[in-house]
Amino acid sequence: MASIAGLCDLFGVANRLSREKGILNKIVNCHVIRDVNEEGRGAYTVVVVPPSLSNCLSLDKLDEEVSWITEQHEKGALVCSICAGAFLLGKTGLLDGRCVTTHWAFAEKFALTFPRTRLNIDKLIIDDGDVITAGGLMAWMDLGLSLIERFISPDIMLETARFFIVDPGGREQRFYRVFSPQLNHGDKAILKAQHWLQLNFHLTVNVENMASQAGLSARTFLRRFSKATGLTPSDYLQHLRVGKARALFESSTLSVEEIAWQTGYQDASAFRRVFQNLIGLTPREYRKRFSLNQ
Repeated sequence: MASIAGLCDLFGVANRLSREKGILNKIVNCHVIRDVNEEGRGAYTVVVVPPSLSNCLSLDKLDEEVSWITEQHEKGALVCSICAGAFLLGKTGLLDGRCVTTHWAFAEKFALTFPRTRLNIDKLIIDDGDVITAGGLMAWMDLGLSLIERFISPDIMLETARFFIVDPGGREQRFYRVFSPQLNHGDKAILKAQHWLQLNFHLTVNVENMASQAGLSARTFLRRFSKATGLTPSDYLQHLRVGKARALFESSTLSVEEIAWQTGYQDASAFRRVFQNLIGLTPREYRKRFSLNQ
């Protein structure tokens, strides 16, 4: 409900700013549709599927909504989703073959439900022309600004962003996503290695070390580890180490070099490169944005 009210407020401010500048032919009219049969008649320029606070997503009783969204798209509507709204949009088939995003916490379920999509949860918003998907719960702001820029003007979008005191762009979902290792895959040998890594991530670790903990040959370990976790052992270890580093940047005043050493990196420059590649921010930028000690 907050995202719906927020979008209406966002468009309302954009409309006011437009009128103040004499732009009278580009006004965003916002309609909240609760029943597509009763309130959804006619054709719309944009359809936005809102997010959900629930992690129990059920699409079984939404066939009418799926058909309505598909029909609106066929009539020329730009269709958009926010957060878990991508599941409803996915059921229309309109996301097949497209690069899309959703809330990072729903990534695994979304990928399994809609394997024909190309999921990129690093992005807060992906504009594919006639379809826009936005990531987390608060990505409605990013989507709303994008729509204002498209249907009114870039200048009004920037003024609206300043009015709400928000960054008009440049954010990515990976700034906020927490590494949550896959542990319920059922492979006990791989799970044993994961538990060992959780405690020994700071040591010099190679595939042979991990395979030994799992009681497997290196070749078998590589195959089973990737199948169970969705990551190579090297990528998994980097995610784990960077996750530990993030916690230290947020809660301590240790230097970058000290944090690099504590998380298993002997070369601070290499650590900086890995951190920025995974998070999208340098260690210094991350600390400035998220440190609890400022």
